Amino acid sequence: MTKIIHPIAGVIAIVTIATFWLSTAMSELFGSEAAVIAVKTAIPWGFLLLVPALAAAGGSGFALAQGRWAGLVGAKIKRMPFIAANGILILIPAALFLASKARAAEFDTTFYAVQALELVAGAANITLLGLNMRDGLRMKGRLRRRSA
Repeated sequence: MTKIIHPIAGVIAIVTIATFWLSTAMSELFGSEAAVIAVKTAIPWGFLLLVPALAAAGGSGFALAQGRWAGLVGAKIKRMPFIAANGILILIPAALFLASKARAAEFDTTFYAVQALELVAGAANITLLGLNMRDGLRMKGRLRRRSA
């Protein structure tokens, strides 16, 4: 069961974060103020899907690792504290702050500074989760390493 939960939860997590990121970027670049407000106030509701998906992916990943810390498993495990810290310390607080500011239609310098930080931190998490997915596919033999 863990072998089924891990990849499904991982895909849900990375797709959810990518959706948050793309929705934010698109609404800021091409949308109206109402679109930005809608996106920024909807994202915290997405945590109801994202947080359990990340927890399930992380927990099932540790269970599948069975105490191994070398090779691709070790690389995936070493990335997880950065992914978690980035989410807990930057992304979740930023999303809640931005939702509050958007609800009040306060699009000031602080809003855009936090928005920029959130986009950078979100891109970092997408990259790190993508690397974990790549390594997981390599471990399963579904992705080959390029020869040098």
